[in-house]
Formats: sequence, structure tokens, C-alpha cells
Amino acid sequence: MTNRAPGAFWPPLLMASTFLSISAVDAHAAEISPPPARQAEEKQTAPAQTPVKATAQKSTVTLRPVRVHGKADIIDSMKIDPDADYSAVGKPRVLTTTTTMKTFQQRMVDNLSDYARRVDAAVNYNASNFSINMRGLDQNRLLTTIDGVRTVWANDGARGVEGGVAAFDFNSLGAMDIVKSADSSFFGTGSLGGVVALRTLDPEDILKNGKNFGGLSKLTYDGSSESAYLNQALAGRYKNTVFLVQGGYQNGSEIWNMGKTSGTGITRSKKNPQSYDQGNFLGKIRHYFEGGHRVGLTGEWFDRNSDENTLTSVGSTYSRYRTREENKRSRVSANYDYKATSPTALFSEGHFLAYWQQMNMITNTTSNRLSAPVGEYDRDSNLSVQSYGVTGSATANLFTGPIHHAITFGGEAYMTDTSQYAAGKDNCTASIYSCSFLHVNQSDMPRVHGNDLGAIVQDRMGIGRNEWFHLTPGFRFDWYERNPQATASYTSNAAYMGEPNRSSGSHFSPKVLAEARVLRNLTLYGQYSEAFRAPSATELYLTYGGNGSYVNIGNPNLKPETSRGWEVGARYGNSERGATISFYDNYYHNFIDNITTTAAAAGIGGYYPMGVFEYVNRQHVRIYGVEASANWTFDTHWQAWTSLSYADGRDTDEKVHLNSVAPFRGIIGFGYKQTNWGASLSSTFAAARDKVQDPTSNKNKTPGYVIFDLTGWYSPSFAKNLRLQAGMYNVFNKTYYNALDIPDSSSLPKTYYTQPGRTFKVTALINF
Repeated sequence: MTNRAPGAFWPPLLMASTFLSISAVDAHAAEISPPPARQAEEKQTAPAQTPVKATAQKSTVTLRPVRVHGKADIIDSMKIDPDADYSAVGKPRVLTTTTTMKTFQQRMVDNLSDYARRVDAAVNYNASNFSINMRGLDQNRLLTTIDGVRTVWANDGARGVEGGVAAFDFNSLGAMDIVKSADSSFFGTGSLGGVVALRTLDPEDILKNGKNFGGLSKLTYDGSSESAYLNQALAGRYKNTVFLVQGGYQNGSEIWNMGKTSGTGITRSKKNPQSYDQGNFLGKIRHYFEGGHRVGLTGEWFDRNSDENTLTSVGSTYSRYRTREENKRSRVSANYDYKATSPTALFSEGHFLAYWQQMNMITNTTSNRLSAPVGEYDRDSNLSVQSYGVTGSATANLFTGPIHHAITFGGEAYMTDTSQYAAGKDNCTASIYSCSFLHVNQSDMPRVHGNDLGAIVQDRMGIGRNEWFHLTPGFRFDWYERNPQATASYTSNAAYMGEPNRSSGSHFSPKVLAEARVLRNLTLYGQYSEAFRAPSATELYLTYGGNGSYVNIGNPNLKPETSRGWEVGARYGNSERGATISFYDNYYHNFIDNITTTAAAAGIGGYYPMGVFEYVNRQHVRIYGVEASANWTFDTHWQAWTSLSYADGRDTDEKVHLNSVAPFRGIIGFGYKQTNWGASLSSTFAAARDKVQDPTSNKNKTPGYVIFDLTGWYSPSFAKNLRLQAGMYNVFNKTYYNALDIPDSSSLPKTYYTQPGRTFKVTALINF
């Protein structure tokens, strides 16, 4: 909820002023010079006079000031402003970067990998575990929300089923907020590395310039995966009610790499052949009430299916191997938002959100075994997480002498139900030894019911002339519990050891943020903050394996991960002309990891010659770094931008580096545009990574690289709503790695994880 950016009022105001000024001049001229009919009448009635010499006279016309009166459109009152401060909802401007649909379209960003490559070097996408990475943390240590609803990063812990936070269509987004701060004082559990707040398309994003109906059509071909994207959005308005429907469909193949070796088995370096299709639907309806009130209802559905011919698994054990994966998510949410006409009103803003969400991650493998048990060998795993909850906040303004207090109260309550089941088919019998390692038709964890509660208080205090200094103390208190519920499929688990204990805990997350506007457009800031993450159902209750082989178990006694950190930086200008720099240093305690241990140390009975693996808390981890960015629009034609990121992270007890930390990365771009065409050239570069967890291995070490992307667009004069775009990526066909895509353990050649070479993308975009 924001007011329209001040600059957005000037074009219509100037046009209105010009029009009224011209009208006033014409009217005044009409009084000075009578119309032709009146002139003719005066000539006929005027008495005859002796001609005299005309005398030139000077006259001055004084125009009265013209006042423009108008009423702002009610739906403009809550549009997203990329330069506004949203401290009341946990997104201080000095810590938050907002990227709008306009930038996505200009830089041809269609997924998280594109965003990391062409917009923000501090944000990475890890394709090996399907999670976002920021400041050296990924998976569930980075909080991702969609329209304020928590998304789920889930991991079954045993069968390689993981992901969830990427279960959305990027082309359904209207904006993205990146909150770069290890801070749970507002968002609670999961924000150790920051917050990625995604906002889906709103009707207001399309209904511009007073339109009552509009749409957005987009068709894209991406050569890196031979994929076609089709997206269509339609929005309408009736009085103060707006609505939107949006749908998207994709299909294509695997993202290719620079591997040259084909064939089967672990020597293959080419990507496994794959086909996929993806669909999504989004529906929204919102109604605005006079006085700054808005209510809305949203429904969303996403489904992605992939089918891979897993040739790397074909060899002495399997003659064929096929992997099918499905990632689907559905949600329904209702929201209420309030924005006062005056930012200093007693109650300036309020928000309330209620939601239901269902996420399923399904993996199915079909194969033919050549070794016992010989024959058909199928597995079908389903990891399901259902959540429902409410969240809200309200901000009040109080004045105590020279200090302005913007006090925000808020809370969150949500429940989750996590379940897992693995079905299968094989020819196992009790006499086949290898079958003791093969577990099927069971649940690898109990059904887990979770309850989470959080309470928020923060006070943004404005001090001094024009409130040039702000001090924001705040805190959040969280409580959680996880209740395991035994099911028949869990008690039939080969490694079942009885019903595990309930797990619960709480955490207090304070922060203090200081901001000083030392110049008109320059703000210096510093923050101390704390964050935490509650253990997941898998980390607490995984039970996989069997006596006489091996076992991988959770730990109900896990403590939550916690952090404390400092950050200082500066922010100059705005989204058109601006720059930022920040330095951060975060210390983490009780990092949750899966290690090799013994049955005695894990407190379990039985004999496990193949090993015991358990989730435990690592004691101390430190990650520090620096980030900088700048963007500058020189005039109506030229633009430049850059983004730089460096981080260093290590386990300070084990004295080893973390493989989740990316090497130094940077982006530099230049753009030129005319009325109906434009072009840009950008470069993405990274330093070599040699600081890895196992320095004796070259597996996770990667060389440095520099790649170039060239894009252009054209809008024909006869169809101004049409925009044709084309891009050539990795222009010089460079072989390079995204260091985070290389898993910690793999039997495949390293070149299997190379990125695509030279590729092309074309897009047709129609705004109407």
C-alpha cells in the first residue's frame, strides 16, 4: 500500500496546466479582438470620420493564475512505488531492493536464473536443490513469500525429493522485493539469509492511464532449453472494483550444457534428455472503499511436470531408468489493506491476510534392474505440505515532543501438516540380500502437525528537522511446536524405533536500525539484528534404513538455528539514478547439518555396518561480505547499471569453508534507446572459487569467467503496443560454471554441471 510516486503526478499536471493556460489565453484574446460578425456590425454603424494616422500602442496582457483541481483515482492510492519506504511491513528502503515488471521485461528476465544473471549479483539460484541463495544461505534458511504467504522448501531427506520455493511462474509476477538482512524481528523463522518477497500481478499493474480494460500478452522462445512460453493476463474495472485473470503455459526440454560425452552411465557429461510442461493460473478481485480501504481475494494454481530419460543411471545395475517429477502448489488467500490519506494519521496503515496453501512434490522412477531383484523396479514418492494461517499488522503515529513514533504491532499464526509416502513395485523376496537396502510402501517420517505463533512490535522514531534521523528498535517473539503422529505406513517402516517425541521451542528476535539522511539523497545506516529458523519436520523425524544395513534419522532434540549480525551501508538516489553499498557480518549458532556418526552416539540400538547418519547442530558458522549496486539514467537515451557481491563463509569450529557461499560475482550493463527501438550489452563475471569445504578435492572448485549478453528491442510505429525483443546470451560461447550448481557429492563428470553456451531468446510482448 503506497501513495503514487511524486514524479508520477507531474506529466498529467503539466498537460492540464498547459491546456488550461492555452484556453485562458484564447478566451482573453477573444475579449480583446471581437469576433468577425461583431466587427462587421461596428463598421456599419460607426459614423464617418476623417482618416487619421494610426498610432501604435503597446498593451500588456496579465493572466490570472490557473488552479488545477482534480480528484486522484482511488486505485492509485495503493500502487507499489519502488522508491517508497515500507518499514511498517518489514521492508526498510535502505535494506530493500524492489524490482518491477518493467525491469523484468526490459532485461528479458523469465526465471530466477535470469534475475541472478542480469539484475542482482547478490541473488543466486541453485539448480541442484531448486532453491534461492543469498549471502551464502539457501534452502529453508532464506524466507520466500508470495503475496505475503510463506512458501515451503521441503526435503524428504532420503530419496532426493526437495524444492518448493520455485513453484511459481515468473511471468505471473508484478514485482519482487529483496530484503537483504539476517533479521527475524518482523518475518520470523527462516529469514537468516534475508527475504525474497514475490508479488504476483495486480489488476492495477495493467489498468493504467484510467483504462477500464486491458491486457498483457507474452510469447517467448528460449533456445537454452528449446522452450516456448505463453502468458496472457486480462484485467478489468467496474467502478471501484478491479479484477485480473492470468494464465501461463510452458513446454520444452532440458537446459543444455557444454558436455561432449554422450552414451550412458557415470561417464556421460551431456545433460540427460528431458521434456517438461508447466501451467499456472492466477485470479484476483479487489474492491476499493473511500477512505483508504481495500479488500481482495486471490486464487492461484501451479503445476510443473518433467520426464527425464536418466541415462546417467543406466549401466550394470539398470538397463533403463526414467525419472518423472511433479511440483504443484495451490492457494487461496483473502486480504484487507488500509492506507490513510495522511502518513501521520493516528492509524496510518493496516494489513490482514488469511490463506490456505497446498504443496506436493512427487517423484516417480521406473526402471529395469539387471541385478537382484531382477526385473521391474519402480518408486513413487509424494511429499505433501499443507498450511493455513493468518498474519497482520497495524501502524499508529504518536508524537512525544520532537519525536515522531510510527509504532507497528503485528502477529502471525499458522499451522502446517507434513506427510510423506513412498510406494513402489519390485521383485524383492526375503532371500535376496540386497532387498534389505530397498525400502518401499512406507512413510519415512510420521505425519507431522506444526503450530507457529509470532508477535511483532517495532517503533520507527523520526527525529530532527524533516525527520532526517530515524531510529527503529523492534522485536518479534516466536513459539513453535511439532507434533508427530504415527500412521500405519510409518510404523511399518523398516527402521521404526517407536513414536518420536514432540518438539517445541521459542525465540526472541530483536533489532535496532539507525538511518541518517546526511544529504538530500544520501542516507547512511547501521543495523544490529538477530534471526532464527525452527527445525523442519524432516530434520526432526526422518527415519530411513534398516537393521543390518544403514540408517538415516532425524533428531527431535534439535535446537533452532540462530544468528546475530551487524550491517552498515549507504543508499543514494532512487530507482532511476542511485547507488547502494553495504557491509555485513553474521554469526550463526546451532547450524543444522546431516553428519556420519555411530549408533551409540545417536542413542539408538541395532547394527548398521553401512553407517549411521543423523541431523545435528553445528556450533559456530560465520558469513561476512560486501554488496554494491548502481544504476544511472543519463538522459532519455542512455542507461547504465552494475551489481557486485562478495561473501566469505566458514565453520569456525571445523575450520572449513562453506560450499553454499558463491565466489565474487558482478554484473555491468549499458543500454541505449530511441522512441521505438533500443539495445543493451551486459557482462556477468565471477572470480574463481578455491575456498571449498574439502580443499583436497577439485570437485567444487570452479574457474573464473566473464560472459556477455546482447539484447535489443523494436516497437513498430504502426503497432505501438507491440514490442519485439531478441537476445544472444554467452555471446562468445564460453564454458563456465555456476559454482552453486555443483552438488557436494556426485559420481558424474564435473563438465556435466557446466552452463549453456551461446543461446538465443526472442519475445513478442503486447500491452493493450
